[in-house]
Amino acid sequence: MQPYEFQYGPKLIAGPGAARRLKEVLPPGPCLFVTDANVRALGLADAVLEALPDAIVFDAVEQDPSRETLMAAVAAGEGCVSVVGFGGGSPMDVAKLAAYLIATKEDLDTLWGVGKALGRKLPLALVPTTAGTGSEATPVTVITVGSTEKRGVNSPALLPDWAVLDPELTLSLPRAVTAATGIDAMVHAIEAYTSARLKNPMSDMFARKAMRLISDYLVRACDAPDDLEARGKMLLAAHLAGIAFANAPVAGVHALAYPLGGHFHVPHGLSNALMLTHVLGHNMQSAMPLYAELGAMLDPGIADLGLQGQAQGLVQHLARLSRATGVPRRLSEVGVGPEHLDLLAAEAMKQERLLINNPCPISQADARRLYEAAL
Repeated sequence: MQPYEFQYGPKLIAGPGAARRLKEVLPPGPCLFVTDANVRALGLADAVLEALPDAIVFDAVEQDPSRETLMAAVAAGEGCVSVVGFGGGSPMDVAKLAAYLIATKEDLDTLWGVGKALGRKLPLALVPTTAGTGSEATPVTVITVGSTEKRGVNSPALLPDWAVLDPELTLSLPRAVTAATGIDAMVHAIEAYTSARLKNPMSDMFARKAMRLISDYLVRACDAPDDLEARGKMLLAAHLAGIAFANAPVAGVHALAYPLGGHFHVPHGLSNALMLTHVLGHNMQSAMPLYAELGAMLDPGIADLGLQGQAQGLVQHLARLSRATGVPRRLSEVGVGPEHLDLLAAEAMKQERLLINNPCPISQADARRLYEAAL
């Protein structure tokens, strides 16, 4: 048995209406409530905010949140005793790092990377309103620095104290968001299961369960958006995938996805979906036994096809899932053209913390070829 370490996530509060229980767990006093304008406009936070009369609402978080937005949230939260992140991955990422910076007053530039944040944050609750990022289960936050560069802080100090999975909050999600965030969660699980670093039996268990749930419930959640059971299963799947990749980090798909968000403002889940099958194809020879395990698990009908057939079956299963949900399949659909390939490939090479986790190396030439295949 190979030695390994595994860290569980926050205390979980789950079920319809669970978000209304936030007041029960937060310490008394003002809390910084981090969200975005769209969540506020949809009224998703109204019932929660009614129960938190001392909340200081910061709703200026944008997609791919900037350093400036993060620091504005920190300034807004001075004097608060707790933090709530309410929304998709962006508000939750800002909330995690804001809770840490408000409490420690540390210099953000000393924290980029893995294991640099060693202080104690404010009590933190995260409430996802999409089923994809798994940010409520991870110690990772990603912030855009400058106009396009994404930097991460990865430290156990950022793990939330409570994660609240309330399927009622996801009932209003448009099909496109449901699809892209669901594929995002699938990418988290697959990359955790095949990570070249820190993969272990516990992360494997969480990743497999997440993949089964997504395979069973994602199309159902897309086709029947008011299906509370399907919505709940997808929230659970995203959370389990988050626990998996918090311990066995993601890799090449994410490394190639980040430049799409930074330069073309493609939502993170969609950018992962666009690159998924292409990066899996690149990894095929190195990861074939693991891909075969997953292929046979998700599609028992291919159990007799042998190692290569089962591994190819995984890629085909994921392609069918993407088609069934209606997620865009080509980079050209999101504004990327041949003239952008060199830029994207160069930018992907900056994601060293992710590339080292890939089952096989991805060079700049490889990245360009993969982007070209995805056009």
